[in-house]
Amino acid sequence: MKKVVTIIGSGMMGSALAFPAAENGHEVRLVGSPLDRDIIDACKATNRHPKFDRDFPEGIKYYQIEDWKTAVEGCDFVIGGVSSFGVDWFLDEILTNLDPKTPVLSVTKGLINLEDGTLISYPDYWQAGLAKRGIEREVCAIGGPCTSYELVFHDQTEVAFCGKDSAVLRMMRETLTTSYYHISLTNDVIGLESAVALKNAYALGVALTIGLVNRYLGEDAGLHYNSQAGAFYQAVKEMRRLLAIQGASFDCENIGIGDLYVTVYGGRTRKIGILLGEGKSYDEAMEILAGVTLESLVVARRVAKAIYRKAELGQVELKDFPMLVHVENILEKGADAQHPWEAYTFDNTK
Repeated sequence: MKKVVTIIGSGMMGSALAFPAAENGHEVRLVGSPLDRDIIDACKATNRHPKFDRDFPEGIKYYQIEDWKTAVEGCDFVIGGVSSFGVDWFLDEILTNLDPKTPVLSVTKGLINLEDGTLISYPDYWQAGLAKRGIEREVCAIGGPCTSYELVFHDQTEVAFCGKDSAVLRMMRETLTTSYYHISLTNDVIGLESAVALKNAYALGVALTIGLVNRYLGEDAGLHYNSQAGAFYQAVKEMRRLLAIQGASFDCENIGIGDLYVTVYGGRTRKIGILLGEGKSYDEAMEILAGVTLESLVVARRVAKAIYRKAELGQVELKDFPMLVHVENILEKGADAQHPWEAYTFDNTK
């Protein structure tokens, strides 16, 4: 049965999901956030997102933000396409004013750190904020190894949708599944959301090694996989410890590892990791990447704050998270990018 899908936020990932939805014969309405006016103008003029190299499927309708209520009329579900920097805007302007019966599927990846070191997902954050306003609604979410431009290219992609309402998740899966976009389902919201958020912080740590090779051996030295693999291994160890704290399921843990891989080798986080590894200061790297959304920096800082707080409370030991501490020291204290390799080793002998 034909569905109506409204995407609010015309960033790359939200916009990329217009492809499987429209190619499955559904009506798609793409709404720009207040920061997306030029994107929507370009889509209307060319039927192509400015950052994609393929036209949208025919029939997609484009809306500026002031017309979002028209765009959601009669829709079967909304896809929230904002970045982590738009989380509060999405809560205040969209979720608060959207019919609570309209299902929502979020692409936003990240975690919120609370005063006691607890890390909560964006769906939990939104639902708590809505509850304070007397509104009950569930927010589902997408997680998994997927870069937007490869989804548009129709590269084979495996993701998962999470939420508490299994019937809603199945409806969303049916709407978006294609020959190249494959969707698993889970009720483990905090597990999936934690896994795909944590990989952002740790992908930054792994990408440092690429820049370090460039710094010490020259950019023509090519890729050196030992250091990347060693950092990847340490990242997985620490992610697993953090996901155990979060109570994540085994399947969600594995999805996070897959997402770590694609982010190291194909994401925006790779770029800043390389620049920092090459010896650029944080400010220099940010200037070079001006205009690039770097959610990994938000996640790294929040998770580090949470772990430091848990350490103060005696719930964890910082020595178990040397890469996270290292990344935080680079971002906050200007530390050199060279990894503390000896801190990554272990001795399990008796």
